[in-house]
Amino acid sequence: MSVRKRSWVTSKGERRVAWVVDFRDSNGHRTIETFDLKKDADARRSEVDVARRDHGVTARSRSITINQLGEKWLAALKKRTLLPEGDDDYLQPATLDMYEDHVGHLKKCGGGRKLADLTVPILNTIMDCLRSQGHSADMVRRVRVTLGTMLQWAQDHLGTGRNMVREMGRKKRSKGGGSKPKLEIGKDIPTRAEVAKIINNARGRWRPLFLVAAYTGLRASELRGLTWVDVDLKGRKITVRQKADRYNKIGLPKSKSARRSVPFGKVVANTLTEWKPDDKPKIVSADQPQKLKCPKGKLNLVFPNKTGNIEVLSNIRQRGLMPACLAAGVTVPALDANGKPRRDKKGKPIVKAKYTGLHALRHFYASWCINRKVDGGLELPPKNVQERLGHSTITLTLDRYGHLFPVADHQEIDAAEIALMQAS
Repeated sequence: MSVRKRSWVTSKGERRVAWVVDFRDSNGHRTIETFDLKKDADARRSEVDVARRDHGVTARSRSITINQLGEKWLAALKKRTLLPEGDDDYLQPATLDMYEDHVGHLKKCGGGRKLADLTVPILNTIMDCLRSQGHSADMVRRVRVTLGTMLQWAQDHLGTGRNMVREMGRKKRSKGGGSKPKLEIGKDIPTRAEVAKIINNARGRWRPLFLVAAYTGLRASELRGLTWVDVDLKGRKITVRQKADRYNKIGLPKSKSARRSVPFGKVVANTLTEWKPDDKPKIVSADQPQKLKCPKGKLNLVFPNKTGNIEVLSNIRQRGLMPACLAAGVTVPALDANGKPRRDKKGKPIVKAKYTGLHALRHFYASWCINRKVDGGLELPPKNVQERLGHSTITLTLDRYGHLFPVADHQEIDAAEIALMQAS
């Protein structure tokens, strides 16, 4: 690679000078880029040197756009959905749909940008565009992560240059920011008192569902696909072998680590025993109330809808969890567009359910596994928590819940030091 000076005379007799950077990109193509100033050419040479050493470089003239990358990436992902379930490289159709949505959002915000032109300021502009379209902070984060995955795939398969999403993350971390907000007890994670209120105020078929969700930590998809065959009431454990996706289709869990066995206690065992449908219905007197039983269906589901089929996730949220929160008083003020509390016609504050998704109960289960026994928790080691939650790596567990693990106070440290000295 070289930087050289180029001089020429135009057709009008004007003398021109430029500085040329001559190099070969990651695919071996010769590239010549011209700059007016030598300092700009030197800067480009340094950038190419670093890029070629770390991850490759692509000439702008041959660079594809975000839209083109999205099409190539999705085409590769679609082939993975055609593999048999259980294959290590199999991709769930629901996951593909999510990625297609993310690529669609990017098309509206900077999709025509070339990969070679991407910089941190440009990425920030794209993220600002997504926010201006009304997307939540969580959705913007998800799209950014997907873009980073796309760029990494482009590096591995197309020989493109830098992954600026990763650069963006490094710059944020170097400034002390950009990390994912920590989950907070009472805000993101229900307290023990809140969980008890939600379960006690859940009506009918929702009560056993929420109790099992809170004390096994199963994902919503795993609960919706759970069958009685996988519930061992005597051994008091649930084996996760399948899930129900957003299209109410039964399939394998999201990963190998998600296929697991989760133990449960007497309260869950008694609740499920009472909830399980009888093989031979008992005859009861007219004045004896008949306990609510699980609806029967061909799929033999533990938590089906009223007709015995797969329950829709939105029904669980809107007809089960949110009404239970409202009845239990587990609420937060409803805010208007300006962030101010809304009021009804009589001037009374309007409230809404504090927790709107089953994942809040999964968060509670994680915190319960982590909390110390003296505080009412199980005090399990991180590896056990990972296995019960079905996380693919211990890093995922610690990144999400690491701040909840107990830290020894001064008295515990003093006692440990004294015990060590006495033993020696």
